[in-house]
Amino acid sequence: MKHIAGYYPKSPSPCLCLNIRRASRAVTEFYEKVLEPSGIKITQYSLLRHLEQVEPVTISDLAKAMRIDRTTLNRNMKPLVEIGLIEVNTGEDPRSRIVMLTEAGKSALSTASTLWDEAQASLQEYLGDTEVEQFKYLISKLEALVQ
Repeated sequence: MKHIAGYYPKSPSPCLCLNIRRASRAVTEFYEKVLEPSGIKITQYSLLRHLEQVEPVTISDLAKAMRIDRTTLNRNMKPLVEIGLIEVNTGEDPRSRIVMLTEAGKSALSTASTLWDEAQASLQEYLGDTEVEQFKYLISKLEALVQ
């Protein structure tokens, strides 16, 4: 398994929420380590990937597509605007903002995608096909807790 040194099971907490948060941090750290050579964090990769699929798009519609609130999206977009990977322009309505990838953003996303593919394949192999399918089902069920 590329990028995964070994299997070290951790003792779970009786608190499901704590276990989910711990697992989330571990998975985030794993993807961050693999993506490190690209200079893009996993949250930035996710934002760029979503944007690539729906651009040009308003900030509100991008937040909805990503299932995050506008405040979080704006905070996550700021460094990407500052380094020139995305641009935000005024929309047809002067109150709306349209978000688009720049050429530099497309290039950075391409580089990061190769690394993300490696991370994804490693995690898929680590978990196994059956567990991945169970995981997808459970995550969807957990996301449905709130609308």
